[in-house]
Amino acid sequence: MLNTEIFDEYVEQYEAWYKKYPEVYESEIEALKEQFLTLPENIRGIEVGIGTGRFAKPLGIKEGIEPSLEMAKKAINRKIEVLQGVAEYLPYRDLQFDFVLLVTICHLDNVKLAIEEAHRVLKPKGSIIIGFLDNDQPIANEYKERRDRSTFFNNARFYSIKRIKQIIEETGFKNLIFNQTLFGNLDTIREVQLPKPGYGEGSFVVVKATKK
Repeated sequence: MLNTEIFDEYVEQYEAWYKKYPEVYESEIEALKEQFLTLPENIRGIEVGIGTGRFAKPLGIKEGIEPSLEMAKKAINRKIEVLQGVAEYLPYRDLQFDFVLLVTICHLDNVKLAIEEAHRVLKPKGSIIIGFLDNDQPIANEYKERRDRSTFFNNARFYSIKRIKQIIEETGFKNLIFNQTLFGNLDTIREVQLPKPGYGEGSFVVVKATKK
């Protein structure tokens, strides 16, 4: 995970973002929830890069990994079980989980290795769910334009749909399903947006794929 010390030092600033952009945050949650609706009931899964638990909590995810100790403390306060670790070397045995969620891939050292690790710990027919900012859409471009003024996105790496799709398929997943949200710039989104199928319009894209 890139710049773990940044997340340790500025955890309160990270939390403040969600208060500044509540409609953006809730729109992302809605897009993720839509993908979770098609999963079977009574299954076990993790979030990789759980942060302060902002996504795990509303999605009902009870456990995950996080490299930042200060972020993990916030997640634990939200009643989530957190192991210290990084996405590229998950501290779990093979074939453990029914789903793996990643929503922080722009902060990973090696996104391909992280997806390979998710594949390893998933059971056969398990699902990977990835939420990310599309490199070709407005919000990723906003962050890229102001890298030098951003605490968290100074070293972030944004990915195109084509690249993420390629990695997912090469890793051994199939049946990719996409949806999207965040239509507009950060400061123009003033209401919660319902997700649309596919990609190419919204800045926040969610893809779900199944382990072969």
